Amino acid sequence: MLDLTGKNALVTGIANNKSIAWGIAQQLHKAGANIGVTYLPDEKGRMEKKVGELVQPLNPSLFLPCNVQDDAQIDATFAAVKEKWGHIDILIHSLAFAHKEDLSGDFSKVSRSGFQVALDVSTYSLIRLAQAAKPLFRPGGSIVTLTYLGGVRVIPNYNIMGVAKAALEMSVRYLAAEFGPQNVRVNAISAGPIRTLASSAVGGILDMIHHVEKVAPLRRTVTQIEVGNAAAFLCSDLASGITGQILYVDAGYEIMGMTPPSS
Repeated sequence: MLDLTGKNALVTGIANNKSIAWGIAQQLHKAGANIGVTYLPDEKGRMEKKVGELVQPLNPSLFLPCNVQDDAQIDATFAAVKEKWGHIDILIHSLAFAHKEDLSGDFSKVSRSGFQVALDVSTYSLIRLAQAAKPLFRPGGSIVTLTYLGGVRVIPNYNIMGVAKAALEMSVRYLAAEFGPQNVRVNAISAGPIRTLASSAVGGILDMIHHVEKVAPLRRTVTQIEVGNAAAFLCSDLASGITGQILYVDAGYEIMGMTPPSS
């Protein structure tokens, strides 16, 4: 039985009720985990209010601002985790960003600053959060991040984010090797295309979703809750022998080569 009772889970990346991180947080809570949530702060406090109202049913014991481009905020987040919880068992990394102009057109035209911000937010943030969380992890802990097929194959209108996801997936393997001796596992979920706030920046996202619905073996795409179920599994003792892996939750789309005939 999937049971996360007594586990402390910190979830990053919730922006609204369409967020994959929101689906994950709901399923972790359903499995009994004690939830903590971070949000991206803004000057007018809109995200704090919006995310705070959304996650209220989960009764989070921690609700913290954390801009992952600010080392001081990351350190403050885990200082609060240490003070409130004493330790952590689960870290969910569901963060990605690139400038819209760097997601389309000629890939070679990506700017230096665009490359840096995409890799900083989408990839380095996992490394930096893991670094801060490492001393607080209990044996049996789990880190889960979110990736996409564009990290291993060329996807239209993905460009620099594909490079960021490729780096993210390799970071999962190196972190798994580092954290393994303390019995902490690190994995990624490669989710099928889902309409979220982040994916709305990808041109043709609806065309991508419709294509998956036609080609994937299950003839559909996936939901935030299905990704959440997979994340809860990876964070549970049922997945105690799994680390350094990329788990595809995409209705089987990843296995397909040529588009099958209509049926």
